[in-house]
Amino acid sequence: MSTATRRSLLTDWTLIVPGVALVALFFSWGRELPPLAVALVALCLAGAVLAAVHHAEVVAHRVGEPFGSLVLAVAVTIIEVALIVTLMADGGDKAASLARDTVFAAVMITCNGIVGLSLLVGALRNRIAVFNAEGSGAALATVTTLAVLSLVLPTFTTSKPGPEFSAGQLTFAAVASLALYGLFIAVQTVRHRNYFLPVATERPADGQDEPAEPPTARAAMISLGLLLVALIAVVGDAKAVSPTIERAVVAAGLPNAVVGVIIALLVLLPETLAAVRAARRDRVQTSLNLAYGSAIASIGLTIPAIALASIWLSGPLLLGLGPIHMVLLALTVVVSVLTLAPGRATLLQGGVHLVVLAAYLFLAVSP
Repeated sequence: MSTATRRSLLTDWTLIVPGVALVALFFSWGRELPPLAVALVALCLAGAVLAAVHHAEVVAHRVGEPFGSLVLAVAVTIIEVALIVTLMADGGDKAASLARDTVFAAVMITCNGIVGLSLLVGALRNRIAVFNAEGSGAALATVTTLAVLSLVLPTFTTSKPGPEFSAGQLTFAAVASLALYGLFIAVQTVRHRNYFLPVATERPADGQDEPAEPPTARAAMISLGLLLVALIAVVGDAKAVSPTIERAVVAAGLPNAVVGVIIALLVLLPETLAAVRAARRDRVQTSLNLAYGSAIASIGLTIPAIALASIWLSGPLLLGLGPIHMVLLALTVVVSVLTLAPGRATLLQGGVHLVVLAAYLFLAVSP
């Protein structure tokens, strides 16, 4: 089979799968699914994830960095926010901590899982993964500030009992989150865009992984539309299988926080695959843009959306982290600072981040 034929088949596949996944979402929405239907929806979910990665890479190659990684991070996060609000509206009091659990899971997965995998893949390829310390450090500082303001402070405030914000405090956190997110986007895309561009290495990227010429504007617009369709299908299909996940979690006697972890893992699959593929092409900075950009968007957009939704949502809104999670967040920040400061990393740094993620996942199951 020729290269052109293989590429044509891949293109056809990525055109068809988002539509099929959307059809599966239509027929499964709001219904109790039998085991076979759950398996089919899960298969469509996996296909939509792979299609989303393909179309995100097409768009990214057209618009260039850092706009390419920004498109995927913002698109995924906006739909993730919609999923969280929908599940909270349906879940009642038992979903009071869903936003906190999902957002914190997203922070741990992006800052340890995606970053760790990207550094590991980049170091395996070139012995040392190289990136811009200025841009990555600025992104980490933004993530840390957002996480502390939104997820740590509610544990210590005294206006309301429990790890909750009062209405005024929640409003302040929402406005501060939006302001920081907007400032970061302005710095990343306009004022200091060069801090977020991939660092040139002596070893050239593999030309077979990425086309030499950018796609046409028409092809990029088609991929952008299909990316949004695929992401809607990813989140919608994840919601369709979430009742099965919740029942399995309850049947296994696991904490409710595990549901938020699983949702975050499913929703962040497109970004994880895109980041790993970028690292394979010696574009570790692109991978870090995806990781930290997703974490910033996850907090910066979710907290304002939850603050707005709290007007009509009944029940408490638990945002404050417990002691174990605060320790893991502090460890993540310290390790990340030591990783990013030199602007280069080895296999060891990637492995350390993955061990921190493994500790978080283990303690989520066995707190």
